[in-house]
Amino acid sequence: MPDATPLLPDSLLLNGREFRYDDIRQYPANSPTDLNGYEARVLDFVRQWLNGALEFGLQTSGSTGQPQRVSMQRRQLEASARRTGDYFDLGPGERMLVCLNCEFVGGLMMLVRGLERHMHLTIVEPQADPLALVPPDARFDFTSFVPLQLRAVLAAGHAPRLNQMKGILVGGASVDKALEKQLQQLTVPVYLTYGMTETASHIALRRLNGPQATPHYRALPGIHLGQDARGCLTIRADVTNDQLITTNDRVQLLDEHTFEWLGRADFVINSGGVKVQAEKVELLLEVAQAELGLPHRRAFVAARPDERLGEQVTAYLEGAPLPQEQEQQLLSLLRKRLSKYERPRQLIYVPEFHTTASGKLDRLRTARSVE
Repeated sequence: MPDATPLLPDSLLLNGREFRYDDIRQYPANSPTDLNGYEARVLDFVRQWLNGALEFGLQTSGSTGQPQRVSMQRRQLEASARRTGDYFDLGPGERMLVCLNCEFVGGLMMLVRGLERHMHLTIVEPQADPLALVPPDARFDFTSFVPLQLRAVLAAGHAPRLNQMKGILVGGASVDKALEKQLQQLTVPVYLTYGMTETASHIALRRLNGPQATPHYRALPGIHLGQDARGCLTIRADVTNDQLITTNDRVQLLDEHTFEWLGRADFVINSGGVKVQAEKVELLLEVAQAELGLPHRRAFVAARPDERLGEQVTAYLEGAPLPQEQEQQLLSLLRKRLSKYERPRQLIYVPEFHTTASGKLDRLRTARSVE
């Protein structure tokens, strides 16, 4: 009887070039001289992993402050990869597309999952439509996108290719209602991730499409959740090296495994003594724009100093200013849906939002650019 065991991969594809694991183990002694900086850094991490390194330095994205270097043990990364691999039943010989930035935890953990589960890795440098960088007949079982990529992939007509996969992760930024609506055309399960560098990527998932779609996150097995006095999520697990991680994410714990994300504690605006959660206003701003038929544009809400209120709610919109009539319609709709302290006192237009090195919105830098 023939052996049905899949042939384990002995190489990976990076930007269309094949690199054999036996050669990578010997880098940098005999590494190619024509690698670009990104390729060299990806292969250096793979070399360290293949050679059994026990500790890795990971850089946080800096989306809520200055980027920091975090030291992680190999066993933490292995535990995270094992959980995701088990959840999606990822196995030897299956194919993974790695199109996130591998210099940050989201992309780096895709590499670890592929290596630990003996999957065929196809790695491309991050760009809006990563499927444009691979052959049209290339098939994948698993991948992870940021929302910008997922939107571009759908716009390019790649839904049939996505539906061949077992599962898709999306993270690094919030998924707006317009994109969530687009995802309903897909049969492949799509999950929004919750996690951070300090937890070796995601520790909870939220299904975005299909009959199992939910507004709640479900922790993966073995993750212990709690709350601090502020109502912010706490996490303890093997991926945190059994240390208690206290986040700045305000949540409602529905049970010991399930939570609803309410917003960042550091994004609360104190307007006239009333605490306003910025993300609530952002959601209503997004819905109002869609109802008025306005073109999709990025937006966020933040505090600006105010002599009378202490802080005022201010909305920042990317792109050219709206015509006066449309702006008034938008403000009128927001007035109907928000209390007087929650309403944006000002709409500020920014030609292009600033982003961090990992592609996340840099709210602080963007707001400061128009002060």
